[in-house]
Amino acid sequence: MRIWFNKTFSTIQAVLKNLRQSVPAGEVTLICTHTHNNASAFLAADEHTLEPVDLTGEDYIHWCLAFCLDHHIDIFWVGKEAALASQHHLLFEAVGTKVLSVADHDTLMLLHDKARFYTELPSDVAQVMDFVAVNHRDEFDGALETLSAKHEKLCVKPAVSVFGLGFRILDTERDSITQLLNGVEYQIPLQELRLGMLNTPQFDTLLVMEHLNGHEWSVDCAGRHGELLCAVQRKKSLLAGHGQMIDNHPDIQGMVERLTAHYHLNGIFNIQFKEGVHGVRLLEINPRPSGGFGMACLAGANLAAMALQAFKGETVEPATLHYQRRVTEIATPVILHD
Repeated sequence: MRIWFNKTFSTIQAVLKNLRQSVPAGEVTLICTHTHNNASAFLAADEHTLEPVDLTGEDYIHWCLAFCLDHHIDIFWVGKEAALASQHHLLFEAVGTKVLSVADHDTLMLLHDKARFYTELPSDVAQVMDFVAVNHRDEFDGALETLSAKHEKLCVKPAVSVFGLGFRILDTERDSITQLLNGVEYQIPLQELRLGMLNTPQFDTLLVMEHLNGHEWSVDCAGRHGELLCAVQRKKSLLAGHGQMIDNHPDIQGMVERLTAHYHLNGIFNIQFKEGVHGVRLLEINPRPSGGFGMACLAGANLAAMALQAFKGETVEPATLHYQRRVTEIATPVILHD
């Protein structure tokens, strides 16, 4: 069986390693492609090659179809253009390839836009933080007035973002030079942000939210079209350098099960939560392996193997998870190529 992973985040290397551990030698060939030849995932693949740099959209999908045909791909574990590829399963099946998509096109597009995702999420499936979506300085000021009356601290984040990029806590006491000299991270002076809006009064959707200051959980999951096969909760320490704990919070487990069923999630995906004054709240669903995927599998579950077994229609045995196991990652120097 030949499985192709196209361009995606570097965390796919952990998926490749876990698949390699679970499959007898010679049964599976793992193929990886990327747009640059220093991709770390190449180290874990059996075969690798370069993708065209500038192809996107339908042109990229047609290139993928040709790649599947030329390289006799059995399973396309899609990364780049995942939403678009999810619309073309029949085209790939016509060349003998099955596509592993986390969800359908509409769901993937919804998860990408957190403002719409939060708004449309049924409250009986999961709870999100108090928020207001804004596109104009006047709307921002109105959101501040509404939310600050109910919450001690507020934060902002672009509605479309990955890896937490753009997230900032609104600082009402310090200016940027004070923050800089004191090494303050992930905060922005409120008045300086408002001054910036004088030059850019209209902007892409920004979420103004209550700040959740408690523990954060990253939950790595394997599913089969709405059926949750396994979920590993990693509770992050509030102190740097203390690693993460494999946890079993019942409220989180319940929300993960309902979210998986509601959005018909499939394959490998990640769901993040954070605790605030009023309890645990959903942050986001990432339709891909997380940065901590390798740590999650140290709990005793090979999530990549489970997802593959499910996709092939095989019986998936439940994993025995080791709760309260503390895990971390260490940097390992490697040679990319000579």
